[in-house]
Amino acid sequence: MEEVLEVYHRFPDPQNPVVAMDEQPIQLLRHTRQVIPARPSENGHVGHPERVDYEYERNGTASVFMFVAPFHHWRRVSVREHRTKLDLAEELERLVMYDFVDTKKVTIVWDNLNTHTKGALYKRFSPEYCREILRRCEFIDTPIHGSWLNIAESELSVLTKQCLCGRLGSMEEVRKQVAAWTAWRNDHAKGTHWQFTTDDARIKLDSVYPKFHFDNE
Repeated sequence: MEEVLEVYHRFPDPQNPVVAMDEQPIQLLRHTRQVIPARPSENGHVGHPERVDYEYERNGTASVFMFVAPFHHWRRVSVREHRTKLDLAEELERLVMYDFVDTKKVTIVWDNLNTHTKGALYKRFSPEYCREILRRCEFIDTPIHGSWLNIAESELSVLTKQCLCGRLGSMEEVRKQVAAWTAWRNDHAKGTHWQFTTDDARIKLDSVYPKFHFDNE
């Protein structure tokens, strides 16, 4: 926990950005009846809000990968069919070798999901290329039961509430909505003001720290 908190309180370095990543599955829900668009009141006719039938049809799932550099006001969101080690490897490669290709190192904060391993890269790329990627990475794991320390989890929550709260029936619809949301957040330089410090943790989470008792001499 303290390692994560220290990373969040580093002085922002353009050559060593801190990037938090997280992922989540979403259910694709397709309308079974055509949606009736909203209509304003005009010419004596009474308007009405959008009308959506309560029935829907499940249409598979999608996986959302969130990468957010909170102190550089940047995020990237990918929508994939799966979230396997191969998917993760491709996302990491894009992050390090394309998104931040001009930096010396990328510090990546992630949780302990079983697909989150350096070895995932070796299932997708050659050993030489994997080493090239990993030389430019520093990985910081959030503690077990401490996923709330992952800023990407908070960003995913915002995405879900603002963008994925309605029925989306296909990968194309999800990608379109996510792309618009991401562009708006980046264009408006939405960042994160993280205030929880190591000192706060040692006071508020005192119960998780070991207790030492010393005999008086």
